[in-house]
Amino acid sequence: MTWRDAPPLTGLRRRRDEPFDRLDERRLRREIEAGTVVRAAPGVFVDGIHWRRLTPMARHAQRVWEASLRVTPGTVFSHHAAAALHGIDTLGDWPARLDVSVEAGAGGRSTGLMRRHARAMAEAELLPWRDCFVTSPAQTAVDLAASLPFVEGVAAVDQAIWGGRPGGALATVPQLRERVAARRRRGLARIHRALAFARVGAANVRESQSRVLIVELGFPEPEIQHRIRLADGALYIADFFWPRHDHIGEFDGLGKYFAFTRETGRTPVQALAAEKDREDALRRLVSGFSRWRTADLDDPRRLYDILRGAGLPTSRPRPLG
Repeated sequence: MTWRDAPPLTGLRRRRDEPFDRLDERRLRREIEAGTVVRAAPGVFVDGIHWRRLTPMARHAQRVWEASLRVTPGTVFSHHAAAALHGIDTLGDWPARLDVSVEAGAGGRSTGLMRRHARAMAEAELLPWRDCFVTSPAQTAVDLAASLPFVEGVAAVDQAIWGGRPGGALATVPQLRERVAARRRRGLARIHRALAFARVGAANVRESQSRVLIVELGFPEPEIQHRIRLADGALYIADFFWPRHDHIGEFDGLGKYFAFTRETGRTPVQALAAEKDREDALRRLVSGFSRWRTADLDDPRRLYDILRGAGLPTSRPRPLG
């Protein structure tokens, strides 16, 4: 599936496609209350089990696609809406409203469904999509970097330039810089800071968040996606590596175990055992090893204690509360 396609959903029903009689409406209300059906967008209902299996980004993309069927032709989807279509994941919750860009001075207000961003549209790079437009991946990453907190902006840029994405990176650093050069609005300092910190090897937003937090806590910035050859000849790619300290860092997200089970057909327990075997092999090759999880990123003190306890030096004291 490409960003131009409708996300595949089973059990999808649209009011515009079929009439709902009173019996349908009563049944629909009961199913929504029970959670067996979910209102994906105004007038759009989908099987609840399948909807909950989608990632938050995929759900947002579905809502954008549904909105494209009823908005005014020529509508420009941008920011988070464009990010979802392109597959640019973001940190934090996806917004309840859909982002659209409009010409500065055109008037109008945001609504309960749409969040309007006024801009000089001549400065924006747009791609045609259905009867609408969507900002390009480079434009989308720059827009997000200009409007989001630093760590979220870095994550968005990392996602756009990620070299390991199937099919290749969505954008290059020079393309992002072209979009910055065309910009004559606030947010330039914030964008430049995010671009300077972005790395093409960051595979997911939690790795981006980890790298930002590591540096903010005073630890040396690590290399990312470092290749290590194990004693048995197997190649292992470490999330983070500090060459000077011969230290490996790993973000322990559950996604890697699910991916391993999908790719190998093994059970989650087998995936966990295999990961533990790899960790033991790596520990025998390096001087230090640290592992952390999402909860440790949400409380910087925990990540500080993990890295400091493993012997990594820092220039800053432990954070207060």
